[in-house]
Amino acid sequence: MPSVKTAISVEKPIFEKMDDLAKELNVSRSRLFTIAAREFIERHRNAEAFKALNEAYDDLPEDFEDPAVSRMRSKHYQIVKDQW
Repeated sequence: MPSVKTAISVEKPIFEKMDDLAKELNVSRSRLFTIAAREFIERHRNAEAFKALNEAYDDLPEDFEDPAVSRMRSKHYQIVKDQW
């Protein structure tokens, strides 16, 4: 995949932690920032999906009870809960 070179400003304590972690993982800082950005983007997508699911469930009437919906809601929560 093609790369794009960029310059960013990062708070010094964060930079130092990222530098230490890159050395510990034996990857370049660039690679570590790419991994971190990818993970952040995925978490954001999951948060948006979870929000959309909650909005869909909020459309149900207050007195609506359906065991299938309860199981689906629980399953949807399990899918995204560990992403935060």
